[in-house]
Amino acid sequence: MKTYSISVIPGDGVGVEVMQQGMRVLDRVAEQYNSFGFKYTHYDWSCEYYKRTGRMMSADGMQRIADADAILLGAVGFPGVPDHVSLRGLLLRIRQGFEQYVNLRPVKLLDERDCPIKGKTVSDIDMVFVRENVEGEYAGAGGRIREGTGDETVIQSAVFTRSNTERLMRYSFELARSRVENRKKQGLKTVSKLTSVTKSNALNYSMVFWDEVFAALAPGYSDVATDQYHVDAMAMYMLQRPEDFDVVVASNLFGDILTDLGGVLQGGLGFAAGGNINPEKRYPSMFEPVHGSAPTIAGKNLANPIAMVWTVKLMLDFLGHREPAARVLRAIETVVTGDRSALTPDMGGKGTTTGVGDALLEALKHS
Repeated sequence: MKTYSISVIPGDGVGVEVMQQGMRVLDRVAEQYNSFGFKYTHYDWSCEYYKRTGRMMSADGMQRIADADAILLGAVGFPGVPDHVSLRGLLLRIRQGFEQYVNLRPVKLLDERDCPIKGKTVSDIDMVFVRENVEGEYAGAGGRIREGTGDETVIQSAVFTRSNTERLMRYSFELARSRVENRKKQGLKTVSKLTSVTKSNALNYSMVFWDEVFAALAPGYSDVATDQYHVDAMAMYMLQRPEDFDVVVASNLFGDILTDLGGVLQGGLGFAAGGNINPEKRYPSMFEPVHGSAPTIAGKNLANPIAMVWTVKLMLDFLGHREPAARVLRAIETVVTGDRSALTPDMGGKGTTTGVGDALLEALKHS
């Protein structure tokens, strides 16, 4: 039996609560298949850790988690620690340090009652964002001079390298190709399309370069239809006609913003799962829900754990366990489309974090 080493970083706020439910689901799936299992190593890196030590993670933290098969992260950020400190000290440090250059975020509607757009069905909203994850607008390049004076000057530079942009776009083309192949097997629609998000009318260096790389690679994937939109138009079209999109590739900043909008299309950030992927598996990949630490409800057993459970589904996919991963998603669909009163308050129910976790475990028996 294969035993996977998983580094667990619950982090801050509701991250601790939803992590427990994600691990419960993982362990239950492992029991059902009895061909793999998980060994968890827990780390208390968080804003509370920062307040004690002045660091978001231990000095040797990257070395300690480098040999893991995968990393599970709950949430980062809490009042009292500036967001840029918590983000760069933990999340971005791991993303960039382990070359997790693909940020994978599914946007899939499970129940049309959760969609704020009238007239859209579950078949209309099923896309995946491939967000650049290690450079771009979040590269951290820049500086400040003459601080505190009337001449204070701040420069924040986006960084795009050809090698990283090409590998990101190749991953996106391959993903679009694989998604249409999977749909064919299921007898579903067979349109394969990759949409590139740009802003080359205003960003005359970075996004013109982005467009050029996309155009240069497209002929090598003639079976994949392509289109591109400026980011502002893309936000509009996601609301007007989300059914037009399959795989979307975007820069770090654009992908960050648009995937939150995608979460809204699903029914809220309580559904928003994410994977920080190093496709070559040279380093461990990290999986996290993207709803944040939600400090206003932390510790109240009210957080929606579905994003965390969807996140472990992504981890199972990445580890090569496609059928167990599909089983987890079917369990989520069963719970979401079932007794709505048992769901958490963000979904209009009266349930609890642990209650939804219990329902997911029960659904796994029949999924």
